[in-house]
Amino acid sequence: MPTAREALLDAALGALAHRPWSAVRMADLATTARVSRQTLYNEFGSKEGLARALVRREADAYLQGVRRLLAAPAPPERNLVVVAEWIVTRAATRPVLRALLTGAWNERLPAPRPARPGARPAAVPAQRRADEGPPAPGELVAATAACAGERWAAGCELAVRLALSHVVAPAVPLPTGPGAAGQCEEPDSWSPITPTMTRLIETILSVETTSPRKIIP
Repeated sequence: MPTAREALLDAALGALAHRPWSAVRMADLATTARVSRQTLYNEFGSKEGLARALVRREADAYLQGVRRLLAAPAPPERNLVVVAEWIVTRAATRPVLRALLTGAWNERLPAPRPARPGARPAAVPAQRRADEGPPAPGELVAATAACAGERWAAGCELAVRLALSHVVAPAVPLPTGPGAAGQCEEPDSWSPITPTMTRLIETILSVETTSPRKIIP
C-alpha cells in the first residue's frame, strides 16, 4: 500500500496529464490521495516543494530502471541497447522525464527550481533531498553512464546520447502521394528507437569492447 507521500505524488503526476501545473490545486490533490491538506503540507511544505519532489522522484525512478536493465543476465552491450530503447519509449509517455533528460521545460510542467537559499530545512528527509533541486541533463547522463560501471561507462553514455537524439528529433516518415512534396507530417506518437539505431549502437559498442585501447574510436 503506498504511503501518503507516494499517493500525493501519484495524484500530482495524474493531474499533469489533464492540466498545466499552474492549474493544479493542492486541495484537489489531497482529496484524490485521500489525505488531509495538513498532511500534504507536512510532507512537501508548499506547492513548490511538491514540484521538486515530483521531479526528483522521476529522476530516481529513471536511474532505478537503468540499473535494473543493466543488471539483466545478458551481454553488457545488448543491455545498453535495451537501455537506449527503454529511454526512448519511457520519455515518450512521461513528459517530466523528457524535460529532465533534454532540459526542455514548458509552462505545463512543474518548475525545477531548488529551494530558496536560507529556507528552513524540510522536516521530512526525502523532502530535504528533493529541495536540493533536480539534476541537470548533463548530470543525469553522467549518472546514467556511472550505472554501467567504469568499463562500460563510455559505451553507456554513447547509447544514452543516441537515444536522446531520437527523443529530441524522432524519425518521421516522409509523406507520399500527390501533393506530398515539401510537407512533413507530425508524428502521432513517439516511436521506439529504430532498428537502424539499434544496429548502430551494437556495432559501435562491439568495436569498443574489442579495441585494445578500450575507447570509442
